[in-house]
Amino acid sequence: MGVFVFLPLVLPLTAWPVARLAEQHLHPRTATRLLTAVAGVMALCSTLCLALLMVVGTAQLPGNPLPDGWSDPEVRAAVPYDGVAGRAAIPALAVVLMVCTRVVVRHHLVRRRARRALAGHDRGVAVVPDTVPYAYALPGGDHDRVVVTTGLLGVLTGPERRALFAHERAHLAARHHRHLLVAQLAARANPFLLPLRTAVAYSTERWADEEAARSVHDRRVVARAIGKAALVSRAAPAPTLAGLAAPGPVPRRVAALLRPAPTAHSWPPAGTGIGLAAWAAAVGTAVSAMSSANSAVTMIRILHDATFL
Repeated sequence: MGVFVFLPLVLPLTAWPVARLAEQHLHPRTATRLLTAVAGVMALCSTLCLALLMVVGTAQLPGNPLPDGWSDPEVRAAVPYDGVAGRAAIPALAVVLMVCTRVVVRHHLVRRRARRALAGHDRGVAVVPDTVPYAYALPGGDHDRVVVTTGLLGVLTGPERRALFAHERAHLAARHHRHLLVAQLAARANPFLLPLRTAVAYSTERWADEEAARSVHDRRVVARAIGKAALVSRAAPAPTLAGLAAPGPVPRRVAALLRPAPTAHSWPPAGTGIGLAAWAAAVGTAVSAMSSANSAVTMIRILHDATFL
């Protein structure tokens, strides 16, 4: 396998420039899809390589379930860096699986508890009689809901309320919770992907902001609604659920709404800084996929030759 098995663990660094530049130069819809795809593929590749290293480390443990031929000195010599990296990969992979499972479980538990709490409310929009101001989008297939409290509605004007509902419906229509969940899992799988998680959280909010502005035909109204909600509201109950008052750079969202609407591009121009950053991330993702595939094939061949399968 050589050094190829380690490349997917560090190649997420190639996506840092596009994560930083996407919010300034890409349409939020394009940025969300691009960053989510890059984060998801790179996380899968790095996790696969950790699993391959874990197999190498497991072969050194007493009572391992692998065939005896796998521990032969000649076979061990064919797998470099097995002494330290193989053993270190065992607890590392265990931690990755544990924290990713925790994210998925929490996501589904929060959704389930929220649906049960709202069982008696109307579908579509659930207005909760609560003085604590908050609002968020609760996905549920045919039971999608916008959850908002009377406390938040009381501080918004009529047009701002329409902007609020348009924003949350945009989250539901674009299934932003899936993008947020993938970004959360990717950041747990590889800490180098943390900037992409932050960028995806911001771009999903900006995407919903733009959809709300297009729906109400007034960008300033949406900006005022965001500003008021950020001052008085609390965030959604889980980072994988989207809401108008999501934590983060609210002033940048408001400033973006006070400028003309961004132009939608399927891919940024190659000669620009964002274009170069996007291509660097794409190349890094492709190399990560090829490196993990090469390492997997090599591991299978070594195991096949060692066990005479």
